[in-house]
Amino acid sequence: MLTALAQLMVVLDGSIITIALPRAQADLHMSDSQSQWVITAYALSFGTLLLLGGRIADYWGRRRTFLAGMLGFGIASAYGGLVQTGIELIIARGLQGAFAALMAPAALAILTTTFPSGRDRDIAFTIFGAISGAGTGIGLLLGGTLTEFLSWRWCLLVNVPIMIGVFVATLAIITEGRAEGRHRYDLIGTAFVCFGLGSIVYGLTQTEPGKHIGLGVFLLIVGALLLAAFVISQRNVRDPLLPLRIITDPVRGGALILQLIAGCLTIGTMLYLTRHLQQVLHLAPLAAGIATLPMTLATGIVSPLCTIALTRVGPRRMLIIGPAVSGVAMLWLSRITPDGSYWVQVLPPLVLLGAAMAMVFVPVQNLALLGVSPADSGAASAANTATTQIGGSIGLSVYTALYTSFAGAHPDPAHMVMGFQAVFVATAVTLFIGAFVAYTMITDPRYRRHREFGAKHVS
Repeated sequence: MLTALAQLMVVLDGSIITIALPRAQADLHMSDSQSQWVITAYALSFGTLLLLGGRIADYWGRRRTFLAGMLGFGIASAYGGLVQTGIELIIARGLQGAFAALMAPAALAILTTTFPSGRDRDIAFTIFGAISGAGTGIGLLLGGTLTEFLSWRWCLLVNVPIMIGVFVATLAIITEGRAEGRHRYDLIGTAFVCFGLGSIVYGLTQTEPGKHIGLGVFLLIVGALLLAAFVISQRNVRDPLLPLRIITDPVRGGALILQLIAGCLTIGTMLYLTRHLQQVLHLAPLAAGIATLPMTLATGIVSPLCTIALTRVGPRRMLIIGPAVSGVAMLWLSRITPDGSYWVQVLPPLVLLGAAMAMVFVPVQNLALLGVSPADSGAASAANTATTQIGGSIGLSVYTALYTSFAGAHPDPAHMVMGFQAVFVATAVTLFIGAFVAYTMITDPRYRRHREFGAKHVS
């Protein structure tokens, strides 16, 4: 339960500020470009530092890393709630992501080593996966409530009391665990992956109309080269940041790609959905948060059913059907119009999307960590979570460029809806690619029945 609460706090903070962003932007006099970085700074620092955080959890101790991450996350949240400028808010969000990179892999590693196999593991990962899936929706609802009745600042300050409670409980309940032996941290690999992904994300922001496209292309090339250098370095270093054995298994690799695509949806796409609700349909922050609740409820209702169905159909079929149906839902959502109704154009595809994504959230995290040795549990957990955040960072950058291309600089609803439609269609295409990935990569017969989870090893 403690690890689930920590995961909720981490996932929730990826979305809670989204619905409060228009008011924060006005209050702190931020430009549109700055406001995008309020979300990107969190996801990017989180995603790029997760691998180092996973290794710190393995070597320094999972409980100790979990506590340090929570403490820093709470302090960064308090700072973010008190900032006076947009730059300060971006810095606070980056610090939140950095400390979340300590907390999240430690939490998942604790869960992995506590429940190594059997039905208890299935139940634990079902709860963990459901929280990961529902966290975005809960964040939007809570963000709308806090923004409307208190202030957008409470979207950050709310983390402080939660952190204090979980911190005290962790001291009393969770015992320490770490990998045996003497190890070194791969700081060169950390630099490669941080600057590589940072260059790619920033380069994508420069491909928007009116920006420095030449600089954007240059940064994309530099980022790709740095990531290639990272992969090469992991083959030669004694204690790699990401042992390649973790990602070279095709099933686990397919699961991580699906996590990447889920991040595009939950982080990248939801920003534009909430903008449509507030700026086109003119819903207040609380009403906009409530308007996204049916998706969260659908995920919560379908998740237990997916757990039962896994014993019959296995994860492969669910990971094909889930993204495919989610893609259909996004195509449906792309049919919005400036004068359309929420009840007709938004609600039905949202419910379908929430139900379909439950078929992804429930099995994918279990599948991504199945068979990982205890010594690699922190690194594997970090890779699992990092793909979601990195997918969100890249997705948000791509979608922002796409939105700007179609909407231009026009603030009227007709042009904004054209941009939203383009984003939703792109998301649908991404989800269909995810279904194809599951069809081609989740093929090992050892994974065809959920009852085999925990009994087989793929490393």
